[in-house]
Amino acid sequence: MELEVRHLRVLCAIADTGSLHKAARELGLAQPSLSTQLRRIERALGAQLFVRARTGCRPTPLGLAVLSRARPLVAEFAAIVTETRAAAARAAGGFRLRIGATASRAIPGWLRLLRARVPRIEPTLHMSVSANALLGMVAAGRLDMAFVHEVEGSPLRFPPGLSRRVLVEREPQFVTLAADHPAASRQVVSLAELAGDRWMVDSTVDGEWDALCRVLRAAGLNPEILHGDYLTAYSLAAIGEVVTISQPTAHPRPDCAIRPLEGDPIGVRLLLAARTDAELDEAYAGLEEAYWSVARDAPAYRQWLERVRTPDESGPPGGRGAGRRIVRGLPDTAAGPCRP
Repeated sequence: MELEVRHLRVLCAIADTGSLHKAARELGLAQPSLSTQLRRIERALGAQLFVRARTGCRPTPLGLAVLSRARPLVAEFAAIVTETRAAAARAAGGFRLRIGATASRAIPGWLRLLRARVPRIEPTLHMSVSANALLGMVAAGRLDMAFVHEVEGSPLRFPPGLSRRVLVEREPQFVTLAADHPAASRQVVSLAELAGDRWMVDSTVDGEWDALCRVLRAAGLNPEILHGDYLTAYSLAAIGEVVTISQPTAHPRPDCAIRPLEGDPIGVRLLLAARTDAELDEAYAGLEEAYWSVARDAPAYRQWLERVRTPDESGPPGGRGAGRRIVRGLPDTAAGPCRP
């Protein structure tokens, strides 16, 4: 067996995630297939590169030496492929912009703005619940950029060489509950009012399960927490079976109430990552405009923004690329509805 760049990419993914399961998800492979590949790589090199344990995988001393040589090779090869493809596409009069994203209502409007403002760009979309997987795909040259959220307390793994631009430094996460829930009549809901409820959260979303557990423990609560995708969670919340975390930009529905949590205990950072600042410059303005448009379109979020705005502020502080240190205002210049 001769080693190829894809094999080096496998080693980097396992080291970065610390888990065969997580690395397989990041690479889009089945775990048994990844395990087989790792065994073949180790046989080809004649040495064990990772120690497997119940707690995950960690590199051996020889594995660390191999990784130190593999990482720059993987990054350089990805750059060659990406730059060559981009140059060829531009020469042909068009450019396919491969975008990765975690869930956000800003995405449809962002894609429309990209098509309208830069006609030669044809954006394509790859959705994933894992922000870390998307960042890895950008670094590997399989995506051009990724719009992701980073859950507070669970830092993302940023591959070396990626540029990033923060859209919102801390976006509060709200709670979704049945419209007839006793707490739904309140403008802001305390965790104590939800002490008797079961929660549902998607544990495959990087950091969200841990964040909710931390917040509930800090409040002295120990409710039952169920795993499920958010489409199921919202459906169950509508009939009072569970309550669930939701983005503040979530579109309201008549059978559910979306409310801020008292003290905003759960927050996420929204950011756009790419390999170059030039790629960020090309796409960031449209994303910013699309995001604040859906923010204005979400009643609970708009009320929250107006409530926390200070008297001397007319909009979020910070210039282009600076991020929003604290979201305190809602710009009045975002154009066009972006509702899916």
